[in-house]
Amino acid sequence: MAKFPNPFASRSAPPPSTPSKQVGPAAKPAPALQGMVGTPNGTPAAAPAELIKDTTTQTFVKDVIEMSKTVPVLVDFWAPWCGPCKQLSPVIEKLVRAAKGKVRLVKMDIDAHPSVAGQLGVQSIPAVFAFVDGRPIDGFMGNLPESQVKAFIDRLIATSGSVDEGLAGALESAKAAFDEGDVKGAAEIYAAVLEEEKDNLDALAGLTKCYVHTGDFELAGKTLALVPPAKQSHATIAGARALLDLARKMPDSADVSALNARLANDPNDHQARYDLALAMNAAGNKEGAVDNLLEIHRRNRAWNEEAARKQLVQFFEAWGPKDEMTLSGRKRLSILLFS
Repeated sequence: MAKFPNPFASRSAPPPSTPSKQVGPAAKPAPALQGMVGTPNGTPAAAPAELIKDTTTQTFVKDVIEMSKTVPVLVDFWAPWCGPCKQLSPVIEKLVRAAKGKVRLVKMDIDAHPSVAGQLGVQSIPAVFAFVDGRPIDGFMGNLPESQVKAFIDRLIATSGSVDEGLAGALESAKAAFDEGDVKGAAEIYAAVLEEEKDNLDALAGLTKCYVHTGDFELAGKTLALVPPAKQSHATIAGARALLDLARKMPDSADVSALNARLANDPNDHQARYDLALAMNAAGNKEGAVDNLLEIHRRNRAWNEEAARKQLVQFFEAWGPKDEMTLSGRKRLSILLFS
């Protein structure tokens, strides 16, 4: 089962997913480079117009060390003979352009300029280093999938100093990653946001949903426990809690065929219809879940202390107030309540 980063733990570089090319044994940083990356903050360098540029040994300090005091800089170490480098390069360039100035990309051909890579201990390429405030703070090796590279860049932006704008953009990226099925990438971004703002409700709710998605209900509960008491009733948190409660209700394996058979034999088997609604929701069939709960409510609204209505309300909380089925379901429930 997938494990996500502790929201308050130090970040680590993503693992490589594609074999990288060996470029030689690791070298200890030379004194000259140690001095460059350890230079105290000075007057920020003026930001160049280029989001993406090539650098040399002679221009590395200006292009990377000084520039990273103003905006995060990614350094892509590559070589013309490296196939994975050619695959990774356009992905990074696309994502840097999409960040619209929040991060810069500097490319360095290690065949033409080997000394910096050697001093940084680069052993294989492609290798990407992230510089902030004149220092390398993170990195990865290998040709990662686009979703992982995007998550890496989003984490970098979120933790680089432009907190308000960076966190907002990171949260949008995390939600998009989750919606696209990249749960691990979304969780990593949410965790990075929480490193900067430990009580960010959107990040806590989002990370909870990631844990629920992977079935790790214990960690989901622990994440919700980090919410300050005064904010436990916030709609975003309530939705995440409802989602966790729903997941805990769902049996490990619901026999939908058996439930349908029970209903065919007895349409007033409300427990079977209730269980079928839960199974349908778990399978992503929101409309079917609503239909069955409304049918229980229509036949016997008092059944099991109004369990059908209460379950509908929990669905609406979990799906969110703007969800199409929430809007439709609330309307249909209101018609039944006042008919």
